[in-house]
Amino acid sequence: MRPLTEAETRAVFEKLGRYIGENIQLLVDRPDGTYCFRLHRDRVYYVSEKLLKGAASIPRDSLVALGTCFGKFTKTQKFRLSVTALDFLAPYAKYKVWVKPGSEQSFLYGNHVLKSGLGRITENTAQYQGVVVYSMADVPLGFGVAAKSTQDCRKVDPMAIVVFHQADVGEYVRNEDTLT
Repeated sequence: MRPLTEAETRAVFEKLGRYIGENIQLLVDRPDGTYCFRLHRDRVYYVSEKLLKGAASIPRDSLVALGTCFGKFTKTQKFRLSVTALDFLAPYAKYKVWVKPGSEQSFLYGNHVLKSGLGRITENTAQYQGVVVYSMADVPLGFGVAAKSTQDCRKVDPMAIVVFHQADVGEYVRNEDTLT
């Protein structure tokens, strides 16, 4: 595990900023301790400094994972956020989308959210803004990118895509061998 370079940190924080804005500071300076981001085998982990100090005695090649995987860097050095970060993004999300019960299953299968499945959307959501997708019972299901702004969602036809799918909790089952 090594600290992120300046370029890697910028890429991670830009991606997180799309979903939680300036609340990134709340992820790092928490009341239960200080947390940091570390890179291990192209994956970015969110880990407490206390746990990081304890893991210093483990050889790097023996270490499989440490903390929570927030995402990974692709071969082109783009940062891709993973569904494992959802539990940390959801409480701090600035923009949210709630889907109707009939559309939950479709979203969990990896499909985009259509206007007909949209329950509610946060006011003033801009187009291409990162959003966290919730069920109507306020259970976080995943995250995506708003295909339409809040104002545009009101006047589009029912079959128009309003949220592009990025990740969902159904990936735990679909991709269980590749998630770490």
